[in-house]
Amino acid sequence: MENNNGAVEVAVVVFLLRGEKVLLGRRRSSVGHSTFSLPGGHLEFGESFEECASRELKEETGLDIKQMELLTVKNHLFLKEPEPAHYVTIFMRAVLANPEQVPQNLEPHRCDGWEWYGWDNLPKPLFWPLEKMVQAGFNPFPIA
Repeated sequence: MENNNGAVEVAVVVFLLRGEKVLLGRRRSSVGHSTFSLPGGHLEFGESFEECASRELKEETGLDIKQMELLTVKNHLFLKEPEPAHYVTIFMRAVLANPEQVPQNLEPHRCDGWEWYGWDNLPKPLFWPLEKMVQAGFNPFPIA
């Protein structure tokens, strides 16, 4: 993560749901190394949140998504990292366009791999922004 002389970054991440499970990967980066997090990345100039979510998910996992919606927006300050950073994180929810599609690890330098996890059986440790949401009772699944 770069220190952009005080600039605020925008990240878009995806709660990709399959049945009662969510897709998570183990990070390989200086920020949150070896923690589990959602797929996603930086919003590019001119992109909508939906376009960014679709692009990042495709780049990282090869998966195609549908039925995307905005869930929430969070403000994150990373003060203890190698370089302080400020992120506004857009959390989206989506489902697979093809339920038979299997995630691939297309960025092995950034992630150890992708797996499906039950919301009541999430891996540890979670990336701290996600951990904070879980501890606060956040649930990405639609209320039936």
